[in-house]
Amino acid sequence: MLTRFFRLLRINYILMQYNIDSILLGHHRLAFLAFIKYLNPFYWTRDKALSRGARIRLALQKLGPIYVKVGQMISTRRDLIPDDIADELTKLQDRVAPFPGLVAKKIIENSLKCDLKTVFAEFDLTPLASASISQVHAATLLTGEKVVIKVLRPNIKAQIARDTDLLLSLAKWAGRYWYALRRFKPQEMVQEITQTLNDELDLLREGANASQLSRNFAKQAILSVPKIYWSYCKDNILVMERIYGIPIYDTASLQKAGVDFNQLAERSLDVFFTQVFRDNFFHADLHPGNIFVDATHPDHPTFIAVDFGIMGTLSRSDQRYLAENMMAFFKRDYQRVAELHIACGWLPPNTRVDQFESAIRAVSEPIFEQSPHAISFGQLLLRLFQVARRFHINIQPQLILLQKTLVNIEGLCKQLAPEFNLWGVAAPQIEKWLKQQVGVRAFLHRLAENLPQWSQQLPAIPNLIYEVLQEVKQQKEAARFKSGKS
Repeated sequence: MLTRFFRLLRINYILMQYNIDSILLGHHRLAFLAFIKYLNPFYWTRDKALSRGARIRLALQKLGPIYVKVGQMISTRRDLIPDDIADELTKLQDRVAPFPGLVAKKIIENSLKCDLKTVFAEFDLTPLASASISQVHAATLLTGEKVVIKVLRPNIKAQIARDTDLLLSLAKWAGRYWYALRRFKPQEMVQEITQTLNDELDLLREGANASQLSRNFAKQAILSVPKIYWSYCKDNILVMERIYGIPIYDTASLQKAGVDFNQLAERSLDVFFTQVFRDNFFHADLHPGNIFVDATHPDHPTFIAVDFGIMGTLSRSDQRYLAENMMAFFKRDYQRVAELHIACGWLPPNTRVDQFESAIRAVSEPIFEQSPHAISFGQLLLRLFQVARRFHINIQPQLILLQKTLVNIEGLCKQLAPEFNLWGVAAPQIEKWLKQQVGVRAFLHRLAENLPQWSQQLPAIPNLIYEVLQEVKQQKEAARFKSGKS
């Protein structure tokens, strides 16, 4: 309890340092308390050039790596937070000072319960990369295979448990006493963040995600995934094949290698739509730092993905509604978009379709009137999230992950080939998938999927029918007896 109190004091001090209290007190419902901000000594020495978003970003950086991670996650929720704050939070960098290599070596030895030399011929004490939850070291197995070892930071689980528990307490307090915050569902948001962080803490889960993604693309040479060496993996260490590729953001090196940028952009869409619609299992953290290019064959470049801590899945109904929504947008059928939003439960059932349709049209038309290569789906989503706040759209966490991935893919395509008609390529792929979901072939496929279950249930059907008929007969006899008695 005492630890939480002192942690709360430090958080409050940092929030005051960046005048976050004046942002909170700026709400019209708290106008009568506005004088309190003048009691904050930092109010008089503040940098007036800093926007509220910049102040929140700097405060989160000062609070530490867990809060940086939280800020990054919140930045994707443009349906809940203002755009100026979301724009600033996207600038948060998940890079922190590395912990000593000797500490990492000790963690690995404790996990494997053996001396490092009995497993690795070489181990580089200097990390290749360092982030808020883990860091990565290069090593060589006794067999000569080059690998990297991802190691969780010492005591990180306890830190995350402490900070998320504190955040949940604050969210409960805010939801109870600040009515305007209730529609943002602060408790649900913190629980979602906690679940995501806990998933990232289990490196065995990340290894399993990598294996699944690798298996999905085994017969399709457009995406490769590092091999996982399961014999040396634990929940806090992950040993995987070391990959050698050109970072996707290093366009100069890609150009020097003679890579076909248009084909690379087209393949990035293939990778995205294959994961979402064919496999229903997508990499939800595909920012440029996690994507490399194998330029061995410049005319047929392929992607290499890393960091599989955050993966997304969609239900079959979400897949269908998502595809139909996209097609309706392409055709500018805004009434259909509005109807689909209500049908799939993203909008409250009492929403007026005509009002929502009008709001979508106002957002979409200026964007779709641009030349095809200039259309930005990321900008469209950003504007739609503004509409979402007005209409209280219930956006599911998996759809937020998908939106974030889609924006990253679009940014990637624009970076590689600015004239690339992204949605001209995307529309036929979505239409093809939708056609596969209806018709005779789709019906037969679903029939084959359900046949084993039906065959098990079929023998019980006669008994069930008999029991129902007996119950009906007994009810009729009881009713006849009751009427005769009366």
